[in-house]
Amino acid sequence: METPNLNYIKELSGGDVTFEKQIIDIVKEEFPTEKEVYFNSVNADDFEAMIEIVHKLKHKISIFGLTKAYEVAVHYEKNLKEGTKKLKEEFEEILKLITSYLETI
Repeated sequence: METPNLNYIKELSGGDVTFEKQIIDIVKEEFPTEKEVYFNSVNADDFEAMIEIVHKLKHKISIFGLTKAYEVAVHYEKNLKEGTKKLKEEFEEILKLITSYLETI
């Protein structure tokens, strides 16, 4: 499995450490809530809500340089639009990975 990293954020910041910290702080604030919304929508079997939150979360995934995981999220979102939860377990493993990573930075 891929390892999350800050390469994209560092590239985006152009060396501005304050900007990097702001981005990381925003993600740390938003991610837990978005993850909760995701699991609530799964528990409610609300496909529309799942599609919406997976769409948001896939961008967080890309911020951490997880290109393969991003592709999983893209395909999972597509599957949800088709009425299937195929790739659900893989997507949820990515959420766990990011959760763990956020605790270390």
